[in-house]
Amino acid sequence: MASTIAPLPSRWQAGAWANIPILSVIRGFATLLLVAFVFFACFAFSDTSPYDVVAIPTILLWLCLGLRLHRGLVPFVGLLVLYVGAIVVALLPYLDQPLSVAWTVQLAYLAVTGVFFAMLFADDTRARMELVLKTYVASCLLSSAFGIVGYFGYIPTEDLFYKYGRASGTFQDPNVFGSFLTLGALYLMHGLLVGSARRPLVSLAMLLVIVAGIFLSFSRGSWGGSLVAVGLMVFAIFRSTGSVALRRRIVVLTTVAALGTGLAIVGLLSIGDTAEMFSKRASLAQDYDEGETGRFGNQIRGLGMLIEDPLGMGPLRWRLNFGLEPHNSYIGSFANGGWVGGVVFIGLVLATGFVGFRLMRQDTPFRRHAQIAWPALFMFFLQAFQIDIEKWRHVYMMLGMIWGLEAARLAWRARPSEIDTASTRVS
Repeated sequence: MASTIAPLPSRWQAGAWANIPILSVIRGFATLLLVAFVFFACFAFSDTSPYDVVAIPTILLWLCLGLRLHRGLVPFVGLLVLYVGAIVVALLPYLDQPLSVAWTVQLAYLAVTGVFFAMLFADDTRARMELVLKTYVASCLLSSAFGIVGYFGYIPTEDLFYKYGRASGTFQDPNVFGSFLTLGALYLMHGLLVGSARRPLVSLAMLLVIVAGIFLSFSRGSWGGSLVAVGLMVFAIFRSTGSVALRRRIVVLTTVAALGTGLAIVGLLSIGDTAEMFSKRASLAQDYDEGETGRFGNQIRGLGMLIEDPLGMGPLRWRLNFGLEPHNSYIGSFANGGWVGGVVFIGLVLATGFVGFRLMRQDTPFRRHAQIAWPALFMFFLQAFQIDIEKWRHVYMMLGMIWGLEAARLAWRARPSEIDTASTRVS
């Protein structure tokens, strides 16, 4: 009787799995989830996006891997808890209204994402900031490219990448689209200015795509805010360096960039009806801003009502009184969360501003990233005077960046040599 020879077991059956460090695999998967989480920030076609689908598993897995709540994050977490708590209290009389409840739940979720990012960036700071910012740039490029092709009619469906005669990319609102792109532009510009970009021509090409998206959004807030953010970043870099050669480089490149941007805008204005839209959007006030029932009129009337009501109007109820959103996050915070919510929101902005400017000023290993992230977030705080930013996902990501950098700065002060060595190893 012929004997059968049993096949040799595969190397996996023989136990090769035991040679794979399982923790390394889990960390790699967590990094992949983080990249997807950040990249999906550009997908904002609706109230629910892939960003939100990936958020929960990403946050839970990173928490299991050992994220820590540093003492430097306590003020940030405390302010967010007070802010969301004030809005929950203001919601209590309106628990039977689904929109108000859903808005409050979404706000609490966004606050959680802000805390997560702060905890994430507090450790292994420079490596994680680089990873997230590069992923964010890729997200900006995709959204901007879609916005450009949509604006010029290569995708004929108006509601897709193009709304109200303006590029909107992968966002519902062209204003959010234009402002979202600013952080990506700042990251690329910073690398070009200081000479840290490994492929300057590629970085320049990507920057031009993103700047074109910002311009074609025809968002006055995005235009003005981006100019302020760029000016603040350039000033911070110039002031923080003692190198005459680098200062000369900054002056020359900034001048060339300004001239190049001007020429590019002139070129864009010559295409189609771009010049007409630019003329319309460049005015300081639009039709919906003016009059007693316009944006500014509603704000004046609403302020009087808010002074008389310490609990505010309740979440998402300003629109029931005026037919429009307040288009001002500072007024909106008082409307949604009462006096406590408004004061805490302003306190959060002021505390973050203090931390952000200090991070840019002090000579620490984290100043470079602060020079990129804080001007972008500062722009949103300025835009908050004319638009509602409290539900923008990327704003909470940037809040987490600033407070994570602050926690890292405090840890560095406690043991600078240890953190410098670790940062050098991972960068």
